[in-house]
Amino acid sequence: MKALNAFQDNVKEEKIDTSRKLKIGIIGTGWIAGDHMTSYLHMPDAEVVAGADLIPGKAEAFFERFGRKDVRTYPDHTSMLEAEDLDAVSICTYNAAHAQCAIDALNKGVNVLLEKPMCVTLDEAVAIREAEKKSGKVLSIGFQPRFDANMKKIKEICDSGVLGKIYYIQTGGGRRRGIPTPFGTSFIEKETGGIGALGDIGCYSLDMVLNAIGYPKPLTVTGYRSDFFGKNPKTYPFHPEYAQKFGVDDFAAAFIRLEGGIILDFRIAWAMNLDTPGDTIIMGTEGSLRIPSTECWNGSVGGPMTLYHEVAGSQVETVIPVIEDNGPSLFDRKIRTFMDACKNGTKAPVPTDQIIYNQAILDGIAKSAELGREIEISIPE
Repeated sequence: MKALNAFQDNVKEEKIDTSRKLKIGIIGTGWIAGDHMTSYLHMPDAEVVAGADLIPGKAEAFFERFGRKDVRTYPDHTSMLEAEDLDAVSICTYNAAHAQCAIDALNKGVNVLLEKPMCVTLDEAVAIREAEKKSGKVLSIGFQPRFDANMKKIKEICDSGVLGKIYYIQTGGGRRRGIPTPFGTSFIEKETGGIGALGDIGCYSLDMVLNAIGYPKPLTVTGYRSDFFGKNPKTYPFHPEYAQKFGVDDFAAAFIRLEGGIILDFRIAWAMNLDTPGDTIIMGTEGSLRIPSTECWNGSVGGPMTLYHEVAGSQVETVIPVIEDNGPSLFDRKIRTFMDACKNGTKAPVPTDQIIYNQAILDGIAKSAELGREIEISIPE
């Protein structure tokens, strides 16, 4: 209720034009779709008219839960796109279906909000971008942490020049135990998830630092992935059979060289025998920034940040307090900025010309880990 009231107050300030409503379709009605639906219901200029899911009855049950039996449902995204005249879709499917759903929607002239990760492979990301450019439609990737006030502060610090030339970044995070299986195995099976912790929360961690420093192009990567916990039946006391289905990574690490002589040291985990793989550190010639990790990567910071620098020859630390952000939820902001871009024909709030670099790193880590050596990252223009 607080989130709804805060958003309604924000609506009054921004004077959203409710005379023109966007017709929305939701592709995939699993867990994350619930957050999309909740936010669309907060938007006075959004009308969710259709939804699709491959599992019979799932879409109907989903919309009934929200009191919306009037929403038309379909057995797959293609039949929905054929039958409906939509302005936009939220793609909330498992990772391996992201690319095809996004491409088909763009080819139909529909704006797309694509949940993270963008897709599974770099080739898929390139194909999505090609469809986006041909369509002229808005395609935004679902990185809602971008809208957190503390995340914005990190970028402001980097942009200010107080760190000098940034040359080394350590980032990552994860969970001591947190393989996402409460709702089944779509996250952990190779055919549906494609990538595990690397794509699920690793993409967020990469975006936090890459966005802060202007998304430099990745050049090379040495990657590592493991599945020790995912393959262990003891990890799933109520469903030991999940260990046989686990086909992705539960931990990943990498050493990445970026344009501008920047080194990125990265690690991410769904499960590990550790509380955290370390704080995020951004090191520069004039100062360095320490960003405390969170117990479970949640899209914000784990406590006050510290800036290490010099003043008049003295080595000092400046503490940057956590910003208490009482505005609309991050999901509401993600949906609102996407809808504004669709209505106004402006740039996507989280554009693919940035996130393709994120996807290239994820893809590079996976390929390097398989080959057991450093590889060059090549992104087609």
